[in-house]
Amino acid sequence: MSRRNQIVLIVMLIVGILIFGYSLRNVKISAVLHDLANLKWQWFLVAVLCIVMYLVLEAVVVKVFMADRHPDFTFKNALRVPLVEQLFNGITPFSTGGQPAQLIAMMQSGVDAGQASSVLLMKFVVFQAMIVVNFLVSMLIGFHFIAEKLQALSLLVVFGFLIHLTVIVGLLMIMYWHSFTKKLVNLLITPVKWFRSAEKFAQMQVSLDSKIDDFYKESLRIKSEGFKLLRVAILTFLQLVFYYLIPYFIMLSLGVTGLNLVMVTSLHILIVMIISLFPIPGGAGGAEYSFSVLFSSFIGANSKLVLAMLLWRLLTYYFGMFAGMFALVIKPDKVK
Repeated sequence: MSRRNQIVLIVMLIVGILIFGYSLRNVKISAVLHDLANLKWQWFLVAVLCIVMYLVLEAVVVKVFMADRHPDFTFKNALRVPLVEQLFNGITPFSTGGQPAQLIAMMQSGVDAGQASSVLLMKFVVFQAMIVVNFLVSMLIGFHFIAEKLQALSLLVVFGFLIHLTVIVGLLMIMYWHSFTKKLVNLLITPVKWFRSAEKFAQMQVSLDSKIDDFYKESLRIKSEGFKLLRVAILTFLQLVFYYLIPYFIMLSLGVTGLNLVMVTSLHILIVMIISLFPIPGGAGGAEYSFSVLFSSFIGANSKLVLAMLLWRLLTYYFGMFAGMFALVIKPDKVK
């Protein structure tokens, strides 16, 4: 990890502490400690299991994609990929650092850069598709709840959905209308040459065309492996379900009763969509605010709400980052 990334990591930890401290401004510390002492640990351990399964299933997806390319690509290598991704997603704006970090992790295992890029690209496509599927279901169930609580959040949800949908539509266009999509992309980037030199613009065009061609070639391969694609889609769907269930089990651990599993899960899906729009690494600030606003209706006591938010962030944000730091120092197994 570079010195710059180390600094960002430390800054994000400090920001997290400050946000938690600010959340406690109207809450007695003794009340929070009392709630923590009475935590139902069996339910919290289920929440921990959910985040573990989320990471393990992503590793299984990587292993499935690598099975016919490098049969000797070990599960340890596969597990390093999502862990490193979590770390660099957490310290970069809009989670932009996760994808290149995964590529480096796979190359450290001896996988060719082209093969690794293809695998990660297809993993990304399936992941985005499953996010859209989950999101459509959650919109039908929980969107009215957000609209009633805070209209600004509902606008962010819609905007986030449109971004994810645009990504999926663009990728599908490459898969099924390759030549047309290349022409359309070249047309859309035309205004860029007004601000860049002709040489740099030409380099950007070549790079984009190359990436589109690479994705198209990989899509031809994956389309011929329908069973593998279905298997990965099911694994990814289950992976996301485990992640989205975390707040439900955290609330159970705090003794909250009368919870609607489907509603809580749907709201968490919408919160994750909102977080993805915040430019600050990890959606810091926006994540905590969204959680507090949407789940305050389920958790009556302020001390329990703050503790629930802290436990949620520990599992969904900090757990992955610290696991990623550990993964960085683990030596990968080299493939032949």
